[in-house]
Amino acid sequence: MTAIEFNQSFELHTGFLQNYALTLTKDAENANDLFQETAYKAYKYQRMFRSGTNMRAWLTTIMKNTFINQYRQRRRRTVLHDGTENTYYLNQGEIEVANQGEGNILIQELSGLIEQLSPENRVPFLLHFQGYRYEEIARQLNLPLGTVKSRIHLARKRLREQIQQLYQTDKLAELAA
Repeated sequence: MTAIEFNQSFELHTGFLQNYALTLTKDAENANDLFQETAYKAYKYQRMFRSGTNMRAWLTTIMKNTFINQYRQRRRRTVLHDGTENTYYLNQGEIEVANQGEGNILIQELSGLIEQLSPENRVPFLLHFQGYRYEEIARQLNLPLGTVKSRIHLARKRLREQIQQLYQTDKLAELAA
């Protein structure tokens, strides 16, 4: 298809394309932009159009895909607007530091409770807490695997009892909140 034939065929479909753009966008300005973008892509890729095929369908597909891509881009670039007067606080870029006093006190108290454990339970528990596997702990302490597991279990059980007594709660999740 020659450039003249392509141009004449495109001109036959401009009315339909403008109406279809308005149907998609529901806004006259956006419809004009969409039509222009479709026309640009149609002329840019006219060599890809096969003579004898349905040009209206080809142009409609270009317009629909362009609309979908623009819609997806707008959704990704959505900007939130806070209408309050003091919006300058939102964009200061300074890092806010949370008060970690309660957490530090809790960690100190838990460390104290761990120190109160008997050494035969405390050492395997701390190694396990540091990320060692049961087998590694057993090898390092020269103990049977079952003994290591038992001592870690007893240490956990004792810590749980001490925490419940100290904080008068049966729910350990309350402490983490």
